[in-house]
Amino acid sequence: MFMQWGQWLDHDLDLSVSTPTTSSFLQNVNCAKSCVNTYPCFPLMIPPTDPRYVNGSECISMIRTASVCSLTSPVREQINGLTSFIDGSQVYGSDQNLATLLRNKTNQLGLLAINQNFTDNGFSYMPFSGNGPDLCSRTNPTLGVPCFVAGDSRSNEQPMLTTFHTLFLREHNRIATQLRKLNPRWSGETLYQETRKIIGAVLQKITYTDWLPLLLGNEMSKVLPPYTSYDEDEDPRLSNVFTIAFRMGHTMVQPFIYRLANDFSPYSPEPVVPLHETFFASWRIVRQGGIDPILRGAMVNKAKLNRQDQIMVDELRERLFPVVNRIGRDLASFNIQRGRDHGLPGYNAWRRYCGLSAPRNVDELAAVLNNQEVAKKLINLYGTPENIDIWVGGVSEPLVPKGRTGQLLSCLIGDQFRRARDGDRYVPIINTT
Repeated sequence: MFMQWGQWLDHDLDLSVSTPTTSSFLQNVNCAKSCVNTYPCFPLMIPPTDPRYVNGSECISMIRTASVCSLTSPVREQINGLTSFIDGSQVYGSDQNLATLLRNKTNQLGLLAINQNFTDNGFSYMPFSGNGPDLCSRTNPTLGVPCFVAGDSRSNEQPMLTTFHTLFLREHNRIATQLRKLNPRWSGETLYQETRKIIGAVLQKITYTDWLPLLLGNEMSKVLPPYTSYDEDEDPRLSNVFTIAFRMGHTMVQPFIYRLANDFSPYSPEPVVPLHETFFASWRIVRQGGIDPILRGAMVNKAKLNRQDQIMVDELRERLFPVVNRIGRDLASFNIQRGRDHGLPGYNAWRRYCGLSAPRNVDELAAVLNNQEVAKKLINLYGTPENIDIWVGGVSEPLVPKGRTGQLLSCLIGDQFRRARDGDRYVPIINTT
């Protein structure tokens, strides 16, 4: 549940918008089928020694993030496709058209739309996205269960994330129904907006008082001091580096989805499913017991511990989204490549930004990492600590006391959540000590 809250939260905060076209401007090649490195194609080349280097698969395709047109800056910048506040945008959408699409238009009760084809033992599912075949229906063509539609486009990536979306859809409708009983004269619009405020406050409360203390540990009081008041001069927007730094959550993902029955015994027929077999598999929820078995499994099983000798599981490193791509993708490589796409400075630059030491050689890097072997490997790869990619350096650091991330990422993440809180004039007055 700790890992899953992190992904759920991330999908409330940021989404790098891909360049609209998937073909090269200059050479008119399809980025998904070509290894040509020409805008917007930014492929990851596969070494010949890699087992994925077969049948002409010399690369893993990637599309560059869309840039922002600026009249004042010559520097290429990217845009956040979501609202940067913790406001439940993954439930409600980040633009008016999607927000309207997700609402129940058959009445004036302030409800969100629900699935008209299936229920989960009488409880609601999210609506399906459309009638035509999509990624989800391809994962089991026999059943043909399509993708769900939610406030964020990534809601079907894996069942635990879909479960959270389903849970908060139900919670919105539950609260709206209760509010109508208490305020029978309220309009549907008022019921919807007031319920949305409550959901946003719940998300903020859980994040700041329950989740971040577990992530930041003993560093929290330094990087995220207690809330005092709204600061109109604080910039609450998502920093570019945060979109890469917060991917430290990938180090916490287990290689399996665990499911448990009502009595917490293993769920039949498949209590444990390899993660790569669950990507975009909406049918596993609709046809295999709903969200309760997944919630029980997430409650009982711990998040993966990030260790310097096992940073990311092979389910993400070698078998990401195999159903929707020619070959299994590599999430760690994507994290590195995306940081380069965004032009982010290296590891030492961010260490200096946070007021931390900037190691100059293998011995100083070994002291920072508390690991001579990892330091030697990084120096062999990068030549100097200055060149280490921010994501690689960040997730290689030892965890802070009572926390689940290293010192550098604690700084960058804590700074982001401090600004998002202090620069939000609608933030509830909550205790974040």
